[in-house]
Amino acid sequence: MLPTLFTALKKNRARIHEIIYEADTRAGKAFDVALLIAILASVLVIMLDSVRALQEMFHLGFVILEWVFTILFTLEYALRLWCVNRPIKYVFSFYGLVDLISVLPTWAGLFFPQAHYLLSVRVLRMLRIFRIFKLANYLTQAEVLKQALIESRRKITVFLITVITIAVIVGSLIYIIEGEENGFTSIPRGIYWSIVTLTTVGYGDIAPKTGLGQALASIVMVMGYAIIAVPTGIVTAELTQLKLKKISTQVCPSCAAEGHDTDAKFCKDCGSKL
Repeated sequence: MLPTLFTALKKNRARIHEIIYEADTRAGKAFDVALLIAILASVLVIMLDSVRALQEMFHLGFVILEWVFTILFTLEYALRLWCVNRPIKYVFSFYGLVDLISVLPTWAGLFFPQAHYLLSVRVLRMLRIFRIFKLANYLTQAEVLKQALIESRRKITVFLITVITIAVIVGSLIYIIEGEENGFTSIPRGIYWSIVTLTTVGYGDIAPKTGLGQALASIVMVMGYAIIAVPTGIVTAELTQLKLKKISTQVCPSCAAEGHDTDAKFCKDCGSKL
């Protein structure tokens, strides 16, 4: 029976790849929806299992459900590796690592003695929450957002350097103005206050007491509102440019790369035919 099943899978490898990796067919959409429901259900089980009262009442049920989800996601991971020509490429990709992390803790728990390493097992089990990151794979705009962030990384880097420079200057000024008697015991503490104020968080654990210090604080707070809009504008501009260029749901059968143009014939990463 197993050889027959393997032969059938081998004959339909391209079809299985299309169903698992792509969403432009009815079968592919159905697979994505089913997997999405399974991910949400598994995360819900994890959250409910963390409630002590529910854990005491339904512990066995939670354990059974967790193993059901673990087996399903393990089979899915194995099929994803089997469908691509370069499985190692997928293993070390972002979603490949997320898929692996989502199933490893439960299997690893089998090899930990419950008496002495219970806390370690609990820490490993908490890693299952990473399963929720797989949801991003099924958001229609996830690839566009990722590309926008990549394209704007240099501008954002320059922006962050500018913000850090302002924080250092303001932190030094507030240290000079207020001094140790008002809680600003060092320049690093002044920089901490300037970052908290500049980002409009405002913890209130330290605040200027002098008139000049409060004037500086007012300027920094107003500046903070202006600064917040800058990274939003940078990413929005990149998003506008990317929306003019549509991205298909095609996934490379060789390296599992995504985000190809709708008229692309070959993979942008490895050059394989799509």
